[in-house]
Amino acid sequence: MNKPILVTGGTGTLGRAVVARLLADGLPVRVMSRRPRRAGDDRPYEWAVCDLAKGTGLDAALADVRAVVHCATNTRNDVAATRRLVEAARRSGSPGPHLVYISIVGIDKVPLPYYRSKREAERIIRESGLPWTILRTTQFHDLVATMTTVQRRLPVVLTLSGVRVQPVEVTEVADRLAELVQGAPAGRVPDMAGPEVRDARDLAAATLRATGLHRRIVPLRLPGKIARTLRAGGILAPDRAVGKATFEQYLAGRG
Repeated sequence: MNKPILVTGGTGTLGRAVVARLLADGLPVRVMSRRPRRAGDDRPYEWAVCDLAKGTGLDAALADVRAVVHCATNTRNDVAATRRLVEAARRSGSPGPHLVYISIVGIDKVPLPYYRSKREAERIIRESGLPWTILRTTQFHDLVATMTTVQRRLPVVLTLSGVRVQPVEVTEVADRLAELVQGAPAGRVPDMAGPEVRDARDLAAATLRATGLHRRIVPLRLPGKIARTLRAGGILAPDRAVGKATFEQYLAGRG
């Protein structure tokens, strides 16, 4: 039980929340990051400098860990990074650490290139021979808000016409991952989605109100299979609306 849990992408939005939850549970944690630990950071975890894109530092990062929560992601090399992680986990001994992977609802429906890479990463984990658990979730609140705030210098805010989103609170996802990594390998577990299915235009308007921005919202109805699949609800999981925090509660918490 004294062996640490490694969190890849431990300085990212989800990774930070997972690390915080594991520490709150009194568990030993090792944070994986491409960057050295910041001076003055005295939080009670280990630090492993590792570049998943190149594979440097992987063996040291995985040495003597009992489990891995794989939060690191990159739109260009998710597949290669996951393969390197799996190979290093195999080298660390048998049966290898319990590998918990965060994925996305709808990756088998929406033909986005990034979603294809997530689906391939899932396959690599399933066929790895390691103990594994995969959780798929809907989009995080902060990502949905950023889709609006990133356009703050434009005269209008563009949204996708007819697209609905079911955002979920990242700390709730972190709580679920922390629960899963402390349990037995469970394979593909039920999806996790936010409490409300909302129109993308409605979410953009809520973000503008919360941030004090005044912009006209212009819905775009895009052609093509990706847009059609999104309009058909490809990224929704209404039967798995287990999240508690609403989008407005998230915005209020941001101040």
